[in-house]
Amino acid sequence: MLLLAAGAGLLIAMALMIVRAIMGPSHYDRILAANSFGTKAVLFIALIGFLFGRPAFLDIAIVYALINFVTTVALMKFFRYRSLQAPLTQHAADKPAEARNG
Repeated sequence: MLLLAAGAGLLIAMALMIVRAIMGPSHYDRILAANSFGTKAVLFIALIGFLFGRPAFLDIAIVYALINFVTTVALMKFFRYRSLQAPLTQHAADKPAEARNG
Protein backbone atom coordinates (compact mmCIF):
# COMPACT_ATOMS: atom_id res chain seq x y z
CA MET A 1 0.00 0.00 0.00
CA LEU A 2 2.84 2.35 0.86
CA LEU A 3 4.55 1.65 -2.46
CA LEU A 4 1.35 2.48 -4.32
CA ALA A 5 1.17 5.79 -2.47
CA ALA A 6 4.79 6.48 -3.44
CA GLY A 7 3.97 5.70 -7.07
CA ALA A 8 0.94 7.99 -6.99
CA GLY A 9 3.04 10.76 -5.45
CA LEU A 10 5.66 10.36 -8.16
CA LEU A 11 3.02 10.53 -10.89
CA ILE A 12 1.54 13.70 -9.37
CA ALA A 13 5.01 15.27 -9.13
CA MET A 14 5.72 14.29 -12.75
CA ALA A 15 2.46 15.94 -13.84
CA LEU A 16 3.44 19.12 -12.01
CA MET A 17 6.84 19.08 -13.75
CA ILE A 18 5.11 18.83 -17.14
CA VAL A 19 3.00 21.87 -16.25
CA ARG A 20 6.14 23.73 -15.18
CA ALA A 21 7.93 22.78 -18.40
CA ILE A 22 5.04 24.14 -20.46
CA MET A 23 4.44 27.32 -18.44
CA GLY A 24 8.02 28.12 -17.42
CA PRO A 25 8.88 31.78 -17.97
CA SER A 26 12.40 31.07 -19.28
CA HIS A 27 14.36 28.36 -21.05
CA TYR A 28 16.24 27.56 -17.84
CA ASP A 29 13.00 26.92 -15.93
CA ARG A 30 11.85 24.58 -18.66
CA ILE A 31 15.15 22.71 -18.69
CA LEU A 32 15.07 22.39 -14.90
CA ALA A 33 11.51 21.05 -15.08
CA ALA A 34 12.53 18.51 -17.74
CA ASN A 35 15.50 17.44 -15.61
CA SER A 36 13.26 17.06 -12.56
CA PHE A 37 10.79 15.05 -14.63
CA GLY A 38 13.61 12.77 -15.74
CA THR A 39 14.77 12.29 -12.16
CA LYS A 40 11.27 11.36 -11.07
CA ALA A 41 10.99 9.01 -14.04
CA VAL A 42 14.17 7.26 -12.84
CA LEU A 43 12.60 6.85 -9.40
CA PHE A 44 9.39 5.56 -10.97
CA ILE A 45 11.26 3.01 -13.10
CA ALA A 46 13.13 1.80 -10.00
CA LEU A 47 9.83 1.57 -8.09
CA ILE A 48 8.19 -0.45 -10.87
CA GLY A 49 11.22 -2.76 -10.95
CA PHE A 50 10.94 -3.29 -7.21
CA LEU A 51 7.19 -3.94 -7.36
CA PHE A 52 7.48 -6.52 -10.12
CA GLY A 53 10.69 -8.09 -8.82
CA ARG A 54 12.73 -7.20 -11.90
CA PRO A 55 16.22 -6.04 -10.88
CA ALA A 56 17.08 -5.32 -14.52
CA PHE A 57 14.86 -2.24 -14.27
CA LEU A 58 17.48 -0.68 -11.99
CA ASP A 59 20.02 -0.91 -14.80
CA ILE A 60 17.55 0.75 -17.14
CA ALA A 61 16.95 3.49 -14.56
CA ILE A 62 20.69 4.14 -14.20
CA VAL A 63 21.15 4.42 -17.97
CA TYR A 64 18.16 6.76 -18.18
CA ALA A 65 19.63 8.90 -15.38
CA LEU A 66 22.93 9.21 -17.26
CA ILE A 67 21.14 10.18 -20.47
CA ASN A 68 19.07 12.71 -18.52
CA PHE A 69 22.19 14.28 -17.01
CA VAL A 70 24.11 14.52 -20.29
CA THR A 71 21.08 15.98 -22.07
CA THR A 72 20.59 18.60 -19.36
CA VAL A 73 24.23 19.68 -19.51
CA ALA A 74 24.13 19.85 -23.32
CA LEU A 75 20.94 21.93 -23.33
CA MET A 76 22.30 24.34 -20.71
CA LYS A 77 25.49 24.77 -22.72
CA PHE A 78 23.53 25.28 -25.93
CA PHE A 79 21.29 27.96 -24.44
CA ARG A 80 24.27 29.74 -22.91
CA TYR A 81 26.64 29.75 -25.90
CA ARG A 82 24.13 29.06 -28.73
CA SER A 83 26.46 26.28 -29.83
CA LEU A 84 27.60 22.89 -28.57
CA GLN A 85 31.22 23.63 -29.53
CA ALA A 86 33.76 24.62 -26.91
CA PRO A 87 33.94 28.40 -26.42
CA LEU A 88 37.05 30.01 -27.85
CA THR A 89 39.59 31.24 -25.32
CA GLN A 90 41.64 34.36 -25.72
CA HIS A 91 45.41 34.19 -25.61
CA ALA A 92 47.38 36.72 -23.57
CA ALA A 93 48.48 38.56 -26.72
CA ASP A 94 44.86 38.95 -27.87
CA LYS A 95 43.63 40.51 -24.61
CA PRO A 96 43.45 44.29 -24.21
CA ALA A 97 46.32 45.97 -22.35
CA GLU A 98 44.08 46.74 -19.34
CA ALA A 99 43.26 43.05 -18.90
CA ARG A 100 46.92 41.99 -19.13
CA ASN A 101 48.14 44.48 -16.52
CA GLY A 102 45.65 43.47 -13.90
